[in-house]
Amino acid sequence: MPSQRLLVIEDDYDVAEMLVMYFTSYQYEVFHADSGLAGVEMARAKYPQLILLDVMMPDIDGYETCRRIRQMTLTKYIPIIFLTQRDERANKVKGLELGADDYITKPFDIDELRLRVQGAIRRATRESLHESRTGLPTGTLVEEEIQRRRYLDRNYVSLQFGLEGFKLYCDVYGFMAGNEVFGFAARAIQQVVTECGTPDDFIGVMEDHFIVLTDADKAASIEAGIKSTFAEGVKTFYTFADVERGGLLMGAGTDEERLVSLMDLVPINAPV
Repeated sequence: MPSQRLLVIEDDYDVAEMLVMYFTSYQYEVFHADSGLAGVEMARAKYPQLILLDVMMPDIDGYETCRRIRQMTLTKYIPIIFLTQRDERANKVKGLELGADDYITKPFDIDELRLRVQGAIRRATRESLHESRTGLPTGTLVEEEIQRRRYLDRNYVSLQFGLEGFKLYCDVYGFMAGNEVFGFAARAIQQVVTECGTPDDFIGVMEDHFIVLTDADKAASIEAGIKSTFAEGVKTFYTFADVERGGLLMGAGTDEERLVSLMDLVPINAPV
């Protein structure tokens, strides 16, 4: 199973280092930003499955950071847990009104925090809001975003991508390896959309298809970037022999011997 991605936005170096080391030991992929502005950019670039957000920071505070993350279509569905030294009810209410999912007061019990992180990610997955392998929005979140674009954004286009050769790859390498590839495909799409798209772009998963909602004038460059980024990176999920021959050799030594090309992330012409 791909590692769950966690973003820590915390300016206190000691606290941040402790959180990074602790969650890394539990097999999380942890990113750290030491300011609110850096955190907003990293949330868009890395698309974590959950954000731990300190309230008191030197540039913009946690509330403004949360507001900006919630304003961007690409990041607005990511669960957020506030970390703060404040315990006043008004501050908690303010954080929750801005879209935070939970609120924990410093000093906190690190094991309790880990359980809250697990719970927030699990709830999003169990409620079919986030796809378990990628953390991307799915189900009703995707449907609602598509409907919103239809009424409010006449210049948007919907791009859909599928993994060609994915089932056969899973048959040969196993479903655990397949999950790793699926997670990589999501990261490749996120990377390209972050570099070539806009903060209002959207990425989601429906069944085994990826959906990108973007401006019409960005579509061609995003599609080309996704295909090339995936084609280069997917080679690391095959053996050296498979990469050298250009695919999977099926039925070797028989009359039905054939070479199946390496997986490709291909556009799907399915209107949404």
